[in-house]
Amino acid sequence: MKKGLKLLGKILLAAFLALAAAAAGLLLNLTITEYRPAEVESYAGWEGSQTLTPGQTLCLLSWNTGYGSLDAQNDFFMDGGSGVLARSREAVAENLAGMLDTMRQAQADIYLLQEVDMGSKRSFYTLQDDFYLEGLAMEGCTALNYKCEYVPYPLPTLGKVESGLLTASALRTTENSRLSLPVPFSWPLRLCNLKRCLLESRFPIEGQERELVVFNLHLEAYDGDNQGKAAQTKRLMELLQQEREKGNYVVAGGDFNQVFPGADVFPLREGAAWQPAQLDSGALPEGFSFQFDASAPSCRLLDGPYLGRDEETQFYIIDGFIVSDNLQLLGVETLETGFAHSDHQPVTLRLRLGE
Repeated sequence: MKKGLKLLGKILLAAFLALAAAAAGLLLNLTITEYRPAEVESYAGWEGSQTLTPGQTLCLLSWNTGYGSLDAQNDFFMDGGSGVLARSREAVAENLAGMLDTMRQAQADIYLLQEVDMGSKRSFYTLQDDFYLEGLAMEGCTALNYKCEYVPYPLPTLGKVESGLLTASALRTTENSRLSLPVPFSWPLRLCNLKRCLLESRFPIEGQERELVVFNLHLEAYDGDNQGKAAQTKRLMELLQQEREKGNYVVAGGDFNQVFPGADVFPLREGAAWQPAQLDSGALPEGFSFQFDASAPSCRLLDGPYLGRDEETQFYIIDGFIVSDNLQLLGVETLETGFAHSDHQPVTLRLRLGE
């Protein structure tokens, strides 16, 4: 009996040591391969088939595409659901095609897309940036904000993730830049978390020195105390002000993961697994305004499949724009898709450049 217990103890100890060694090895590998982007990474512009002209009317479309995997049938483990990966490769393909069709119908001049996968296990390694650019017949630029060789949680694991922001247009750009934002996580949580950024694109205007500067963004979601969102929002506002002081036209669009002032029309359910912070109108630099559509939700909580607009569904308005006052606003609209292909709905902004 004693010999049997002693043998069992040795087996358990060996198993524990093996698991500890595997965990240490994984942690070391993640530390060595951690994505460490520079503060600023510059990319070449693209020629495009058009150049902005004074007085031109523009349409911008912003959409968090949910990496083609968070459609009406899906939930997500971080939002109180249980889903981790897309249901199937076929479901991802159907979602990508459905979103591309909506984008084409919108006929936007500039597309600002978030959560675009470029080779991730969670979306069956689809190259979504290439898919959108080819389907829109546009040029564009991508900026990674999530790159990890292996995310070891939950079960099944997320595995490899490579994802980010995509800005696409037929309009010419002179330069595109990835601008790093503050990271609220410390080691080791930082290893498998997003490294948020802005994707800045500069559109020249024929016969003018000023430019249209467009920021594509996706701010922090799961930072708990909301300090990450606050620090990233502060940095965004500083950059907006700098560009406005140069005399440029400035637009920032994307998923703020914060409710816009005056957009709290969908009451937060008690006990909702995820609750966004509130954007502070006092934080806006002089000469800027928030632009959003309060008539329709831009996002739903992924605590279960989408069942329609009932009392059990938690909605938010967290997608929209910030616009400088030297642009003439013509309208902003959330395109209602029934959350068929993403947990977000696209938002369009129409404006006119000065003469």
